[in-house]
Amino acid sequence: QVQLEESGGGLVQAGGSLRLSCAASRSIFSIAAMGWYRQAPGKERELVATLTSAGSTTYGDSVKGRFTISRDDAKNTVYLQMNSLKPEDTAVYYCKCRYLLLDYWGQGTQVTVFS
Repeated sequence: QVQLEESGGGLVQAGGSLRLSCAASRSIFSIAAMGWYRQAPGKERELVATLTSAGSTTYGDSVKGRFTISRDDAKNTVYLQMNSLKPEDTAVYYCKCRYLLLDYWGQGTQVTVFS
């Protein structure tokens, strides 16, 4: 089992930056993939970025070139650096991992971008 705790959300003006953190309760060496998803009011949850244990990354089309996913294995933490934020990036951001064929989610952190 894996517990995930997100942090770093908040209120930011358009064009600004935020860095989200996702701390895992176990070593992320053993976790096949970790990622960030988001859900805006009235919309379905969508992929933001994923990072595999082999270092492969995937980004949603709307965030390519602006967001970067990374990991610090020593801290069991995955980060999402978000630059050039837009009002349409406003959502609850969730961390997810796949461990032993099961998916685990964090509780989410709110990101609000105002113009």
